[in-house]
Parts: sequence; structure tokens; C-alpha cells
Amino acid sequence: MFTGIVAAVGRIEASTPDAGARRLVVDCGALDTGDVAIGDSIAVAGCCLTVVAIERATGRARLAFDVSAETLACTHGLEAIGEVNLEKALRLADRLGGHLMTGHVDGVGSVAEVAPAGAGDVRLAIDAPAALAPFIAAKGSIAVDGVSLTVNGVAGTRFHANLIPHTLTVTTLGRLAPGGRVNLEVDLIARYVARYAQSTTST
Repeated sequence: MFTGIVAAVGRIEASTPDAGARRLVVDCGALDTGDVAIGDSIAVAGCCLTVVAIERATGRARLAFDVSAETLACTHGLEAIGEVNLEKALRLADRLGGHLMTGHVDGVGSVAEVAPAGAGDVRLAIDAPAALAPFIAAKGSIAVDGVSLTVNGVAGTRFHANLIPHTLTVTTLGRLAPGGRVNLEVDLIARYVARYAQSTTST
């Protein structure tokens, strides 16, 4: 489980094809990896991946991950070199500053608008896949590339959120532009409520 509070921005340094899957090597930047071991989970651009190798000899930690073809098919940004948001898995004693996330990407959205919103804030509008729209509600939570955001408004499949200067500085969301693609994970509670409502109305 994760919270959507990004700990550091890392960089995919290598993304090597391997029989339909890929092996990623990620420079972890400022992420504290002192307690990270092989087999641990790390959210990379919002996608929960398992650490399969660790290199610390260079003074900067580099982690390797194997990404399946299925994961590649439902995510964006794991197939190429570039910056990614990183978060270590939640511990039971940690503060829950964002919202509960599994790191299981539900779909890929398209950035529709990035506009100044005053006081250094930015209004970010995203078109979500139609299948995810029922789970996105105003004042609810959603993860965008692994960042926990509060939904400010929804119209059809489009939702928008406000990004404060801190979020723009410490995550990759400050680099987004119209037409860009982002990983989306809808609120876990909303998904279970919708499933429960569906099961009760069909009986």
C-alpha cells in the first residue's frame, strides 16, 4: 500500500526489452534506500513494482525492476527513459498524508489543460477513460502518476485538480503539458462502494 505522497523524483536510466516484458533500472535520486531490500515494493510513476536488484556502489542507489507485458499494456511512462515519481511502501506506523493506494494503475488519462490558477497554483484537467469516470467524484481522491490529488470538479470523463507550488516542485506533475499521458488510480474506497452497490441492486 502507498499514500501518494511522493518521496523523491527518480529517473529511469534503462528500459530493456525482455520477451515482451522489460527490465527497468532506476536512479533513485534523493530517495532514502537504506532500508530497501530485494523483494520490496516501490511505486514508480504510481505503479507498484518489485525490487529485483540493488546497486549502491556509485554513491547513488539504482534499483532494478522487472515489468510484465500486462503492466506495460495498462500503464504509461515505464517503457522509456525519463523522470518518475517514487514512493516506498507504506508502513503501519507511517502517517497517512494522502490516501490509501494499491499501486495498481487503473488506466491511462490524457492531459487536457494545464493553466495558471493564481498564487503559483496550476489547474490540471485530465480526460479519464470512460470506464473510470464513475469512480471519480468532486472532493474525492485520485492518484495521478503516483501523486495523491483532491478532485476539484468533474464533467463527464474530465476532472480537474489544483496543484500547489510544492507539488509542482517535488513531483513530475510540474512537467505535464496538454496531450501528455498519465497513470491513474481511482480511489480504493470508491471502487468497493460501487461494487457493493452493483451487487445489491442486481439481487
